Amino acid sequence: MAHNPVRVLTKYIELHGDTFRFYFGGVKEAIVTINPVVIQHVLKNNSENYHKSEIQKKRMGHFLGKGLLTTEGEAWRTQRRLIQAGFERKQLEVLSSIMRDSLADSLRDFDRQCRIGPVDVYPVMMKITFGMVARSLFGARLKEEDIDIISLAISTVQEFMVRQTIQPYLNPWFAVSGELRRHWGMRNRAFGILRDYIQRRRKEVPGHDLLQILIDARYSDGRAMSDELVVSESMQLLVAGHETSSNALSWLLYLLSSRPDCVEKVREEFEVVLGDRPLTYSDVPKLEFATQVIMEALRLYPPFWMVDRMALADDRAGNVDIPRGSTVVVFIHGAHHSPQYWDNPERFDQERFSKAQEKLHTPFTHLPFGAGSRGCIGGNYAMLQMLMILSVLIRKYDFRLVAGQTIEARPMVILRPEHGIRMTFTETIPRAVGRLSDCSA
Repeated sequence: MAHNPVRVLTKYIELHGDTFRFYFGGVKEAIVTINPVVIQHVLKNNSENYHKSEIQKKRMGHFLGKGLLTTEGEAWRTQRRLIQAGFERKQLEVLSSIMRDSLADSLRDFDRQCRIGPVDVYPVMMKITFGMVARSLFGARLKEEDIDIISLAISTVQEFMVRQTIQPYLNPWFAVSGELRRHWGMRNRAFGILRDYIQRRRKEVPGHDLLQILIDARYSDGRAMSDELVVSESMQLLVAGHETSSNALSWLLYLLSSRPDCVEKVREEFEVVLGDRPLTYSDVPKLEFATQVIMEALRLYPPFWMVDRMALADDRAGNVDIPRGSTVVVFIHGAHHSPQYWDNPERFDQERFSKAQEKLHTPFTHLPFGAGSRGCIGGNYAMLQMLMILSVLIRKYDFRLVAGQTIEARPMVILRPEHGIRMTFTETIPRAVGRLSDCSA
């Protein structure tokens, strides 16, 4: 369970049906479900009765502070309203240029790596997407070495939080061995960098990034967010804002490496829609096939493989009784791979998300960005980011998977590649743009 909870929960779904009771870490009873009726009830229809689990809020709140990911009720609704402005269409158009500049900087280093030999795409995508999110939040003035320190702190602390949750019996050892103190020190250093930067920014000419929206936001009584709250919200946006995209892109490149027909069709669509110019947010709705491919990759490898909620009062969803205090685990990976809802679910088939096929999906069985009122606030940003990176990579490079690897998913907070994904990249030969070719699954 500690190494691969997805495998364990999938086994129990096969044995006991779409909903069963289970003890996480041998201690905490949970109701695990892939039933879309239960999922819709918990995440949407009666979401007021379901808060994030105490374990999740306690662990995440301990390291990340109070913010969108770790608050509930009216405090959460207020913060969500204030931050939502950063992800509206007009702001995403503004952020497009910041994202493009960051991507161009990152790809210069990526190109050098490709010329040397095979590249592990997972850490590369993590670095590219983290840089884009950091620049979107803080503009171009945040130093590269500070970005690296914050990125390392986030990945290390997240892995530690997962161990605390799945292996709670080790928490006394973490305390006496110094592990808790070491991770807390990494967290404080990252928070200190952001705090100093935010305090400097308050004295400077206003920018056009997400940090400026946080600084300018005002509550109904005219108050601004405190420095500590801006730090917490910034850190939580950094955590949530890059891992969905980086993991999705890593798995997408892996999936496409065995589908040159699909690669060609995606490439042609970018050429038809964009020509030689860079992608902007207004281009996103036109990239129908590329979006289908991304959505199928998110189905097979959902970054957030589960979400959990705690019942505040006794409830019933479908034919499932949910006692007060119960933790409901929405097993997203299980729903995405269930033969109840998907034909041949282990097969990569981008046509599932064509306009015609999408209408046939059972609601609440595809949840790459969550669902309901607490669905991902940055979903549109993530799609823009993934399409922007893909538009550059796929038009510039041909890529192949290095033979002899073991490709395995490791469910941490995010579903990441356990051993990486090593690939070779070579520059493409320019091609003429024609009619989009067929790409049958």
